[in-house]
Amino acid sequence: MKRRLRVGIVGTGFLAETRVRCWRRVHGGDVDLTIAARDPGKATDFAARHGLANSGSIESVLDDDTIDLVDLCVANRAHRELCERAAARGRHVLCTKPLTAFWGQGLGETATAEEVAAVDRGVMFERATEDAEAMVEACRSAGVRLFYGENWIFAPSIRRAAELAAQSDGAILEMRGWESHSGSHSAYARDWRHAGGGALLRLGSHPIGAMLWLKRLEGQRLRGRPTRPTAVSAEVADTTTAATGTSCAVATGWGGVENFGTCTIAFEDGSRAVAFGSDAMLGGMQSHLTILASDHRFECSLSPVAGLRGFAPEAGTFGDAYVMEKAGAAVGWSTPMPDEDHHSGQQGLVQAVADAIRGDLEPQADGELGTEVVRVAYAAYRSAADGRRVDL
Repeated sequence: MKRRLRVGIVGTGFLAETRVRCWRRVHGGDVDLTIAARDPGKATDFAARHGLANSGSIESVLDDDTIDLVDLCVANRAHRELCERAAARGRHVLCTKPLTAFWGQGLGETATAEEVAAVDRGVMFERATEDAEAMVEACRSAGVRLFYGENWIFAPSIRRAAELAAQSDGAILEMRGWESHSGSHSAYARDWRHAGGGALLRLGSHPIGAMLWLKRLEGQRLRGRPTRPTAVSAEVADTTTAATGTSCAVATGWGGVENFGTCTIAFEDGSRAVAFGSDAMLGGMQSHLTILASDHRFECSLSPVAGLRGFAPEAGTFGDAYVMEKAGAAVGWSTPMPDEDHHSGQQGLVQAVADAIRGDLEPQADGELGTEVVRVAYAAYRSAADGRRVDL
């Protein structure tokens, strides 16, 4: 029987809720969970709500020599600090996407969101990349693993597409991927000082990460090395300004971050990928990746998945049952997710992390991939600001 794992989850928000569900379903050995937060009271309340015995401060988790892995479910601005502290104490680290962000490094604690947003995008690129590389080096120097928490890579549809592509003689020519919501669970998402960007970074990181990962695998198969991105061009906007004076059911008040962002990525082999994130979609979130290859095509649907459709003539027909993320009231036709954590890749992500720790394996999604996502995203911000293509 494989040994038990002890995981310290840092954070008490939406992602922490997801992680608790997923860690509890990891097979091959039980997982003991501890919840930590800067406010120990929030950790205690969270633990009681989920029937967990252990909770405490971040310091208590980092200082606990029995903890195997620290799972960072916190705002982007805290990633580097907590990663370095965990690594220094010999803990493996799972960091949610994006790996890092520009939140005002060097401007001082009194900097406003407007001052952070006004910083040159080239400086943002440098600072965010510097933080990502520092996280990778901290874990490497400490002899621990840095797992990049990109769930798309572990979604069953994308994993199966990658497996089938590995058996083909073709090459990816084009990819189109998007994640669209009607807003965010977190107020931090509207503030440059915490999020480091808007929909392009928060949502677009998903398809960007999956695309870079697929080209990494393909390059290894065809040429013995990853196929790298070479240039980015992009557009960002707050499209809700078009709804001024009208009825608007999607989230507004973005505070200077974009609710729409799209980028085109050029790869060294001549292929292209288009990724976008949007907060203007009603009726439930949508996550999709299209892969157009020289001898095949894949359509990867992460959400919604049409294995189940339901109809409700009025709100409350299904009580307060959860349907899918961002769906709102279940009235009319809907696509209740049979297992959202499974289809989104969240379950596969934590299972892969557990297997890697127990089996002393390298991460399937590592800090280097997370760093590359950061570079592409901030090159996209630079492209959008300067109105030109940016070389990597």
